[in-house]
Parts: sequence; C-alpha cells; structure tokens
Amino acid sequence: MLEQINKIITTVQGAVWGLPLIILILFTGFLLTVRLGLLQVRHLGKAFRFMVKNEEEGHGEVTSFGALCTALSATIGTGNIAGVATALAAGGPGALFWMIVAAFLGMATKYAEGLLAIKYRTVDKDGHILGGPFYYIENGMGKNWRWLAKIFAFFGACVGLFGIGTFTQVNSIASAVTNFFDPKTANAVSLFGRTYSWSTVITCIILTLCVGLVVIGGIKRIAKVSEIVVPFMAVLYVALGLIIIFTNLPAVPGAVVSIVKSAFTGSALAGGAMGSMVVAMQQGIARGIFSNESGLGSAPIAAAAAVTKEPARQGLVSMTGTFIDTIVICTMTGISVVIAGSWMNPDLEGVEITMDAFQKGLPFPNEVATFSLMICLVFFAFTTILGWNYYGERCVEYLFNRNKSVVQGYRWLYIAAVFIGPYMTVAAVWNIADVFNALMAFPNLVALLALNGVVVRESKDYFTRLKAAK
Repeated sequence: MLEQINKIITTVQGAVWGLPLIILILFTGFLLTVRLGLLQVRHLGKAFRFMVKNEEEGHGEVTSFGALCTALSATIGTGNIAGVATALAAGGPGALFWMIVAAFLGMATKYAEGLLAIKYRTVDKDGHILGGPFYYIENGMGKNWRWLAKIFAFFGACVGLFGIGTFTQVNSIASAVTNFFDPKTANAVSLFGRTYSWSTVITCIILTLCVGLVVIGGIKRIAKVSEIVVPFMAVLYVALGLIIIFTNLPAVPGAVVSIVKSAFTGSALAGGAMGSMVVAMQQGIARGIFSNESGLGSAPIAAAAAVTKEPARQGLVSMTGTFIDTIVICTMTGISVVIAGSWMNPDLEGVEITMDAFQKGLPFPNEVATFSLMICLVFFAFTTILGWNYYGERCVEYLFNRNKSVVQGYRWLYIAAVFIGPYMTVAAVWNIADVFNALMAFPNLVALLALNGVVVRESKDYFTRLKAAK
C-alpha cells in the first residue's frame, strides 16, 4: 500500500515539475531581468547596504532586516544541505549549474515579489499588516482575480503543513541527529509498524515543544529569534564550506569543470546525454526553487511586514535572500559534494550525502565534521519550520477572512505535523513538498507576469528619485 502511494506521488511530482513549469519559472525570471536591466547585478551592492540599514519611517511590524531574516529563516533550510545533495544524486553535478542559473534569474523575481508585497499591502483597523501574493493578485490584478489569490493561499497553507514547513525539515533534523548519536539504531523502539531509534523519538518531542513555544508568539517572536539564529547559522555553514574548499583547493577546478560540463552533457548515472541533461535541469531548478523560493510567493508574505515606505527598496532587500541562499550557501554544499564524489554513492540519500562529503572534506575527525553539519542542519531546519508557520497562518487568514479560531486550529495542526514528520519516508517527503511547491508557484508566477509593468514603473521612479537625491 505504501509503495503504491509513493508511486502515485512520484508520478504527480514528475507531471507538475515538467517542462511547462520549468519554462514558466525561467521565462518569468528572464523577462524581469531584461525589463529591469540586469538589476540584480547593477544594484546588488546597494541591496546589501539596505539589508543592514533599516528605515525609520513607514508602516510595518518588523524591521526590513527582521523581515529578511524571517524570509531567510524559511528559505535557508534542508534544501541547502539535503536538497542540493538530492539534486546532485539524481541529476549529477550539472544540477548545481542549473540551480545557480535559476537563482540568478530568481533574484529579479524575488525583487519583484518584495516590491509588489509592499505596494499592495493593506493595514486593518487593528494596525495588522496584511500582504503577500494574495493581496497583490486581488489589489493589483483586480477583484475578478480573487479566485486565483484563493488558490495561492490554499496551496500556500498546504506547503507549510505538508511540504517545506514541516515534514522535510523535521525528517532531516531527525536523520542528522540519529546518524550522529545512534547511527546503527542500537537503542530502538517499535512505532507504527517500523523500528526507530530513541534518538529520533526524543528529537521529535524536543523539537515539537520548541516550535510550539515560538510560533505561539507570532511574527514578532519569530522575527526576533530569526534575527539572532539566521546570521549565526549562515556564517557557520559558509565557514565550514570555505574550509573544505581551501583544504581541497587542487580538486576545485576539476569540480567546477565537472559541474559545467555535465550541465550540458548529462551524467552517466542519470542515463543518456539528452535525457540526463533534462533530469539535471529539472532537479537543479526544482531543488533551487525549494531552497530559495524565488517565484514561489512565500517571501513577499514576510516582506509585507517590513517597516518601509519604499516598495523598490524592500524589493532590493528581498533580492539578497536568493543570493545568500543559493548562490552562496547551496554552491558551498554542491562543490563540497562534487569534490568528495559523495553524490555517486547509491547507498546514501539526502543529508547522508552531504554528511559523507563533510567527513571527507573537512580536516577534522569524522565525529567533529558530523557534529558540525548536524548543528547547522538543526538550526537551518528549525528556523524554516518557524518561518513557514508564519506563511501558512497568513494564507489561512486570507482564506478564512482572519477567523482567529481557524488560524489557531491551523497552528495546532502545524505543531502536530512537526511531531509526525520524522516517521515519514525520505522519498515521499521530498516528492510531496515538490508537488505543493509547484501548485503554489503557478498563481504567483501568473501575477508577476501580469504586474511586471508595475514593477518596472515603480523601479524607474524609485531609482530616478534616488539618483536626484544624490
């Protein structure tokens, strides 16, 4: 029965993540890149300055940096560690190349999302900020498109509950902790007809309690935790990646050549040249979107809460999230895995691949390397769980006209999903997440294409005023 369900999920995943969605994501990013005049290159320095320099004027619930950290808390997760490894295992080193290409175009997409989130956000009578794709669909495209906003909100709530927000993150945390403390499942317990390590069970309980304590506090508590944890975990992981690169410097050029070459010729492990190239593109773009969420429509929900009066300014801040998440952190993971050759081991999957790469690449004892990666993954995944709870609740708020009882019910369902996450199979978890990601992305991409003229006009106006002020 379980195998049949997995086959159905895999079939659906292959259908929704086919060429139509890949082309739509790339086309949206390419169109915005061209119309905005390579904004992600020309204004990247300015974007990083704005990232750490908060505005004092404007409405909002959290600082621009707090909003970015909330968005990064949701994007920097298992996709950066386990997702990249899974993409390389399925599509070869070339998957990393397509991941970076999609991220470069995705920076323009993320900019547009952040800009529209601020431009079309609303404030209710209690001073509560309401924003995100459902509001720029309804307020930007018109009331007749409210049905599209509702579809986005429905799938957004599902992504949080069954996809990126819970199962994938908790599953990866439990796997990492168990691989470190009890790799041979010496201390086991039988649950749901299968055998699990006590490490998995204990991790599950502690994680559920921690998530519950934070998410009950809402956006301000989530942002406060994220502002502390996100910079720390990103710096730690990048430092580990740089150590691997510099201690294996002679192998880096070969790894880079392998990544670029296999992006166009494919990998022998993935099949024939053309077929494996498509697999590399599919895996790279799918895992890249899973990781940085450009085009998915999640980050603008957090961006809408920022204290700012300039939509374009927040768009620039939002854009840095994709750069940090994929072009920096995912690349660190990918190069480490390619250098070690761990992606070719058929006995490894998910986080195990990255763990093997860190053990081989870091000049530390295996226990230290494994512990370091485990700490990074636990923090990455924990903050993603928090960020996606916020996203999911905002989607439910929109669907049910801010009915507090329904939102509270969703919150408890979310905590329950965290609790059962470790007992899901790895393959099923990632495929379910991919399906909901794709279904959530379609309405948002339609809105970005429909409103791209607004993005261009707002951008020209902002940069003209900025230039005149100098």
